[in-house]
Amino acid sequence: MTMHPLLARIRNIVADPRREWPLIATESGDPARLLVGYVALLAAIPAISAFIGSSLVGVSVSAGRVHDSIPFGLLRALVSYLFSFVIVYLTALVIDVLAPMFNTKRNFGNALKLAVYSYTPVWLIGIVLIVPGLRFLAILGLYAIRLLWTGLPPLMGTPRPKILPYALSIVVAAFGITLAMSVIQAAMLSLPFRD
Repeated sequence: MTMHPLLARIRNIVADPRREWPLIATESGDPARLLVGYVALLAAIPAISAFIGSSLVGVSVSAGRVHDSIPFGLLRALVSYLFSFVIVYLTALVIDVLAPMFNTKRNFGNALKLAVYSYTPVWLIGIVLIVPGLRFLAILGLYAIRLLWTGLPPLMGTPRPKILPYALSIVVAAFGITLAMSVIQAAMLSLPFRD
């Protein structure tokens, strides 16, 4: 029995990225295919999990269990889900724009592939958001840094001496983008939507 191509890609990029990146390098960098066929499915994992964890399971505090209202939880999940696309796209733009600084040729299609597939562990580990007490395990999403690191040479053609500084620059930018999106999301959701 053969594995579904999406599941095979997920398994291969996580388990054997050095072998998977060269295959990805030969594929189309079509944004619609990547965003609809991959991001749309995987980014739903943390969004749905966070909704279940905050609205249905709830968080234990000294006074009992606190739940977000269903409408607020759904709104937060939707905003988080949509922001996943923004974060990936902006990260790809950063990868592409920074390329010449690291003796690397600009190629937005490959930069988008690198961003999309590097975020795979972040979305997969999002399943832990179902159980609020396990949210600390989200730190395992940092495996994305290794994927980014190993993907730079085959996708962007980055010379070996430039891989570390290029990867670090991308990571700093991606954390900045994610932080900015979190602040925007918190500001949007601080409006009177909550019970």
